[in-house]
Amino acid sequence: MVTFLEAADTAVGDAPPLSDVAEYAYAAIVPPGASLVQVAGACPLDANGVPLFPENVRGQAQVCVQNLQQSLEAAGASLEHLIKTTVYVASTRQEDLVAAWEVIRDALAPHRPPSTLLGVAALGYDHQLVEIEGLAAFTAAAEAPGAD
Repeated sequence: MVTFLEAADTAVGDAPPLSDVAEYAYAAIVPPGASLVQVAGACPLDANGVPLFPENVRGQAQVCVQNLQQSLEAAGASLEHLIKTTVYVASTRQEDLVAAWEVIRDALAPHRPPSTLLGVAALGYDHQLVEIEGLAAFTAAAEAPGAD
């Protein structure tokens, strides 16, 4: 089972714990023998490769989550197995980053894997505003989705 370190778990020596305002865990400890799944950046594309929701950060974030979930499930994992996400938003506006994060945070809840949120100059497809990379881990077939 993966162990997530929240703010209260980060005090080391005389140093106080890290801030508890982050809406994600600070670290994930993966046990020996766990299976890892690295997912390429999930983009807001339909099955034909057409970017959906041009100029709509929230809409694109939702499609990215759906595509991330599908990639994870194809590899035998799920959103609940994520141990790290990196979210890219093609914007210099903090409110756009927050809008994308709110959609992703809510889609993952109550799961809170360590995450990084970045504003970037551009992404790979015309009209693309959001992309999500993910790393997942699970330790046994019993944890994999659909296992009995």
